Amino acid sequence: MNWTVSLPMYNVTPRLQREYEALLATVLADADVRDEVQLLKQPELPALWRRPDLLLGQTCGYPYVSFLRGVVSLLATPCFDFPGCEGSNYSSVIVTRAVDGVDSLADARGLTAAVNDLHSNSGMNVLRHAVAPLARDGRFFGKVKWTGAHVASLHAVREGEADIAAIDCVTFGYLRDEVPDAVQGIKVLQYSTSSPGLPLITARSVPKEVQTRLRSALLSPSPQLCTHMEALHIKAFQHRTDAEYSRISQLEAESISVGYPALLIM
Repeated sequence: MNWTVSLPMYNVTPRLQREYEALLATVLADADVRDEVQLLKQPELPALWRRPDLLLGQTCGYPYVSFLRGVVSLLATPCFDFPGCEGSNYSSVIVTRAVDGVDSLADARGLTAAVNDLHSNSGMNVLRHAVAPLARDGRFFGKVKWTGAHVASLHAVREGEADIAAIDCVTFGYLRDEVPDAVQGIKVLQYSTSSPGLPLITARSVPKEVQTRLRSALLSPSPQLCTHMEALHIKAFQHRTDAEYSRISQLEAESISVGYPALLIM
């Protein structure tokens, strides 16, 4: 059997991409995967997550609870050491400009939000949840600028193309350490509520015994894997259940319950 692997979610610099590829290779070796494996460096999402030959990948929790249940199995979720992370939970850094930015969420009423993707928990779902209590008649923001990536959302805020954004705290931590210019001129307003982080996944079609070996390799990392984990600010991996990811659906439901189903109603 030929398999596909890819960990594209946090490759915000070439060094990080190399480290994630090294982590992938080590996990496969530790799990005694001997089949032919193809690494996809820049896969199309969400098509990657639906591939029946996906041996090891990573998704956001919002797509998982929205349309990937029954398609993939949860292997393990990273525990990062960045601010905003607690165990395998994470939050978003809600940011504005350091100069002439807003001073509170309430001040962002009628302004422009930069959002990476409609299906992003960190960029959309938790931002919607944060401002939902402030919405009036289902409205809060005056405009939403869809950027395609957290890095692009930060750029939009910094350049005055948007006023506020919610950035995955892991992405923000990586950028702060590796590309400090990307967060220059950015002010942190607050952190969002937390929810389970981005899980490592495998296709349901992968044999159960292989899934078990992959999960074991992640939960009981070898010394070599620990070296790559440390370079990526990963303290450990934790197995999270499907029920625990329902926390993300709960955030959506709470926003809807107070009359704020979407960031912007056209």
